[in-house]
Amino acid sequence: MLRSRSLLNLRRAARVTMLSAVAVSAAACGPIVFEDSTALPVEGTPPPPPEPEPEPEPPKRVEVREDKIVINEKIQFEFNKARILPESDSLLAEIAKVIKENPQIKKIRIEGHASSEGNDDYNLKLSQKRAEAVRKWLIERGGIPAEMLEAKGYGETRPIASNDTEEGREKNRRVEFTILEQEVTRKKVEIDPKTGEEKVVEEEKATAKAD
Repeated sequence: MLRSRSLLNLRRAARVTMLSAVAVSAAACGPIVFEDSTALPVEGTPPPPPEPEPEPEPPKRVEVREDKIVINEKIQFEFNKARILPESDSLLAEIAKVIKENPQIKKIRIEGHASSEGNDDYNLKLSQKRAEAVRKWLIERGGIPAEMLEAKGYGETRPIASNDTEEGREKNRRVEFTILEQEVTRKKVEIDPKTGEEKVVEEEKATAKAD
C-alpha cells in the first residue's frame, strides 16, 4: 500500500513539472514588451528629399513653322501711325535673332494688315508703311541684310477674325512674316531588310519658294 502511494505521488509530481514546463515555454513564445520609453538611435543618413519638378519653359515669342515666322506677341505701333513703340524693340530683336539662327531662310516678306475701320485706301497705305517700318528696324537695328526682306501692305483684305467686334478688329491689325525662299534638304533613304533601319543613300539641297 505504501509503495502504491509513493508511485502515485511521483506521478503527480511529474505531471506538475510537465505543466510548469509547458507554461514557461508558452510564456517564452509570447510578445516581449519593452517598458523603457527611451528612443532607439537610428544610424545612417536619411535619404535626401525628392528634387522639385522643373518649371515649364515659357512659350516662345518667335518660332519658325514651315513657311512662316510666327510671332506670339503683337508689334505695337503708335495709334494711326507707322511709328514702332519702344516696348516692341525686344520682340523685334528676338525676330532678328531667330532669322540669324536659321541660315536656311533666304527671303522673307513682311506683311502689314489692318482692320476694316476707316477708309480702305488709308488702311492699305498705313499697313504698307507699318510693314516698311518693321523692315527698316530689322535692317538698321537687327543687322538683317536688306536683300532678304521685302515689305507689303494688304490693308483689310486678309482678316483673320470678324471685324464686327473690337476684339476681332484688334486681331486683324497685325504684322506677319512669310518665308518666300528657304533651303531644304531632300533625302532618299532605303530600309535595311535585316535591321529595319533607315539608311540615307542620296541627299541634295534645293530652294523651296512660297507663293
